[in-house]
Amino acid sequence: MHELSITQSVVDAVVEHTGGARVLSVRVEVGALSGVEADAMRFCFDAVTRATPLEGATLVVEHVPGLGRCTRCGADVPLSSFLDTCPCGSVDVDVESGQQLRIRDVEVARDVRDMRV
Repeated sequence: MHELSITQSVVDAVVEHTGGARVLSVRVEVGALSGVEADAMRFCFDAVTRATPLEGATLVVEHVPGLGRCTRCGADVPLSSFLDTCPCGSVDVDVESGQQLRIRDVEVARDVRDMRV
């Protein structure tokens, strides 16, 4: 399960970026073509955030659909896999989006009253 190492990397990046401040939520974008399973990532998040400033934080996963552009006819093509073809029959489709895994934003506790117990 590569989601474990990916989720650990997300947590490490958030801790580094926030300087160890208490984190309330993390929002990530996961592309349909990224190969990352959102449910597995949520499960791993609970495990890897224990005893970190992210413990108890919420992970919000936003799905980004796959989208390509046909090099033959120029049509925008929805993609659910790298093997999808254009309705015109062309297999030459350049992926435009859906491969990303990106930390979109992080909500940090402003003071002690914002901390969850």
